[in-house]
Amino acid sequence: MSETTNTNKEKKKPPLNGRRALPSNNSNEEENEVPEMEAFGLIPRGFNPKDYLSVVDIHMFKELHETNKQQHHTDKYYNPKLIVRRGQPFQIQIDFNRPYKPETDQFWLEYLIGRYPQQNKGTYIPILVGDVLKPGEWGAKITHKENNSIRLSIMSSATCIVGKFRLYVAVWTPFGILRTRRNPATDTYILFNPWCQQDAVYLDDEKEREEYVLNDVGIVFHGNINDIKLRSWSYGQFEENILDACLFLMDKAELELSGRGNPIKICRVASAVINSRDDNGVIAGSWDNTYTYGVAPSAWTGSVDILLEYYSSKQPVRYGQCWVFAGVFNTFLRCLGIPARLVTNYSSAHDNNGNLQLDFFLDDEGKVDTRITKDSVWNYHCWNEAWMTRPDLPVGFGGWQVVDATPQETSDGMYRCGPAPVQAIKHGHVCFQFDAPFVYAEVNSDIVYSRREKNGAQVIEKIDTNHIGQLIVTKEVGRDGMMDITEEYKFQEGSEEERLALETAVMYGVKKQTPEDTMYQPQKDVDMDFQVQKVVLGSDFKVTITFRNKSGNYYTAATYLSGNIVFYTGVTKNEFKKHSFSAKLEPFSSSAFDVMIKSSEYLSDLLDQASFHFFVTARINETGKILAMQKAMVLEIPTLRIKTQGEAVVGKEMSVTVEFTNPLKQTLENVTLRLEGPGLLRTMKKEFRQVPVNSTLIWELKFVPKRPGLRKLIASLNCDALRHVYGELNVQIQKP
Repeated sequence: MSETTNTNKEKKKPPLNGRRALPSNNSNEEENEVPEMEAFGLIPRGFNPKDYLSVVDIHMFKELHETNKQQHHTDKYYNPKLIVRRGQPFQIQIDFNRPYKPETDQFWLEYLIGRYPQQNKGTYIPILVGDVLKPGEWGAKITHKENNSIRLSIMSSATCIVGKFRLYVAVWTPFGILRTRRNPATDTYILFNPWCQQDAVYLDDEKEREEYVLNDVGIVFHGNINDIKLRSWSYGQFEENILDACLFLMDKAELELSGRGNPIKICRVASAVINSRDDNGVIAGSWDNTYTYGVAPSAWTGSVDILLEYYSSKQPVRYGQCWVFAGVFNTFLRCLGIPARLVTNYSSAHDNNGNLQLDFFLDDEGKVDTRITKDSVWNYHCWNEAWMTRPDLPVGFGGWQVVDATPQETSDGMYRCGPAPVQAIKHGHVCFQFDAPFVYAEVNSDIVYSRREKNGAQVIEKIDTNHIGQLIVTKEVGRDGMMDITEEYKFQEGSEEERLALETAVMYGVKKQTPEDTMYQPQKDVDMDFQVQKVVLGSDFKVTITFRNKSGNYYTAATYLSGNIVFYTGVTKNEFKKHSFSAKLEPFSSSAFDVMIKSSEYLSDLLDQASFHFFVTARINETGKILAMQKAMVLEIPTLRIKTQGEAVVGKEMSVTVEFTNPLKQTLENVTLRLEGPGLLRTMKKEFRQVPVNSTLIWELKFVPKRPGLRKLIASLNCDALRHVYGELNVQIQKP
């Protein structure tokens, strides 16, 4: 293919280097100019292109109701162009200026992507018309001829690049090649195909494909292990311009076009570009409870606004926390056709030095010393799993892969994580790429409480092996319930297999410090536990501490309770409650002690997710041994009520009302409401200056549903005093 370049159309000519003849081809957006007449030499004076076969029109059958989009499961995309999935045939029709004669006429199709198309890189694809289509390989055959038209069935390769291709039809003449003009209407998006057995993302269960590829709403599980909360999230992968925004992310990450057929590469670069650290990516994270000049992470109801804002501004969108990164990542994966799900790990370890233990240092009173304690336990942490084969690893590691776009630690110099095979984490085979040791630590670390003696010796007071990764969940397939997938990640706590997986992980280089046995001798004959009463935000509640003395001795326990307001990442903002008392423990008996907590003690300092963290430490005076325990607790947050009025029919106006009653003992100021629903209405926002104590705000708006079927309305309320207030409603929209 020759290339004519037109200087005024060139934005920037990349510098050539001595190593490669062509600059890198890493933008789907950029194009080269393709000549309409490519002469073989001098053209004789009598030559008239009209004497030869020429193309009058090309029909792409790209309407939602036409066969291509129906058969390729792309009829939900709000996009006028043809969208097909790779490795599966699609139809087009070419109208010529006269009937096509196969004996003398010769034409072929050309698919091009990027600015420097090359055949050996898969960025220039010439397709000759043949008699048969081979499954999963590029090819075309004529299925129907009528007058001046022919109908073609075109097969794309099951490993081809995923992106937006330009289509040309070329006709051979004795003096040169005649080509159709550049016509954006014939552009063709090619996506991953979980329905095609040869595709690396093939998923064999139709119900799972409907959930993990085609469902445009999902559920985020949050709260904590003792109080699981859930909220809906609108992925909106089919909404207008979202597909282009997702392709732009790969351009932004400068992923070579020839690598864009490989889901492993795409996941790895996307996990870096979805956070703004080190590459000015999509979302800026903020965990400090001040969200000036941006949207609080809890206010977002879905991914669409975030992706569209980034696509237009090219600047990081403020702000996100783990579920926002995971929600946007899920949209990106499902939009491109990679099966994906959002996963929550309760009590997730963030282990700074990768030694499989979280070190909590206690001071003399048995309180955690925040100055030297660097590790933290997140109440929950959200990441994603993407489904694909792993030809780069030994057999058995394909399937679900952990990918995480929340910036926690760097991997190969950038903030990114994955893809790490879930199977490798379960069995401790953490030597297999990418980032398996980090994920292994998130679900398997031990918590070690230690105290420094006066002589400088470190004494281990307690080791808690069960606290981390207690529960790992995702949304059920086809329903809104919770599916427990903990055993995909780990064997039964205390089983022989678990022991073996740990030894394997240690053998493959996960650092594990073993405390000297002499150092650690816990108090075996007294058990301590505590329970926190569940209440609504703004109420008083109590913490009940129970001791069980299993020995025949009298003990007294110097007990200390510390109540802290924490970020959901387990990082403390401040201690709002200190309470010490002496507990008398009778032989062979249990005793319980209540500590009351008033709303006035915590309301002024409350953070985003109304999260508390309690430490209870007790020193048995007679033996000097320490019992220690920690628990997180989340207050109940009131919800929004959503109602609809009017007939729910496509194309007919209906109205929706959102209501909320202020439960706090203070006026809420600068309250923002958001409402969205994929296929129903774009995100709407409304501001209320003040909502007085016990008063109810009502917001009514009208909309016209665009798509039939079961749809979801999702709302959020946000202000400085109250965040994470959500509501949702399922709406069945009828066909007109």
